[in-house]
Amino acid sequence: MVLAGAASKSVTKLEIQPLNPLTMSPSGGPIKVAFNPNSYSITKSVTWKTPDSTTGEGKTQELLNAPKLTFGGGSSRILTINELFFDVTEPGSGKDVREKTNKIVALTRIDRTFKQPPACRVSWGSAPSGSDFPFDGVITDLTQTFTLFKKEGTPVRATLSVTFTEYLKPKDDQRKTDPELTTHTVKRGDSLSRIAGKLYGDPTRWRLIAEANGLDDPRLLEIGKVLTIPQVY
Repeated sequence: MVLAGAASKSVTKLEIQPLNPLTMSPSGGPIKVAFNPNSYSITKSVTWKTPDSTTGEGKTQELLNAPKLTFGGGSSRILTINELFFDVTEPGSGKDVREKTNKIVALTRIDRTFKQPPACRVSWGSAPSGSDFPFDGVITDLTQTFTLFKKEGTPVRATLSVTFTEYLKPKDDQRKTDPELTTHTVKRGDSLSRIAGKLYGDPTRWRLIAEANGLDDPRLLEIGKVLTIPQVY
């Protein structure tokens, strides 16, 4: 039952935000879909290796019901949105549906600034930490299906199937998975020896920080740069 005078809640729309693939910061405005998808799927594979049967380790598995597994690393998550619906049959919604679908197509083309297609952040409402959204990835598969046309052949209705493959900056991924990894944001007046003295208690260990961050000239520190500080035992 809807109470008279009650304000109706607007529907949260799925958004696709182009990102700078180097900094993963927003690049341009978000793309808001007019119609939310009916479903989406996320898959992830995890590699586990079994011993080689030709080696000594493999032969010791003969008396076991199941072989000893060795973790071989995780793979990227895959987000598949099967039906993104686009329609311009309503008055004022447009003359050609490709005016809307081309915004998604542009995310598969090489950006002159980045020298590659942009990364994307797919968002849909709010979710607990570690959930499906927001999903950072790149489009690895796109299928456009046009289903309704004007008499002259102009398409006015389309359905897109889009696959995103997870795109993570290695250092950001390491920060999330390694609780012992420390970072330091460079401030005015910082030097590697000063940072090493503060975090290690020994200014002479500045070379550890330089090597971990691939610094060719440790005297040149960019203010605001986030440095990886390796753990010392």
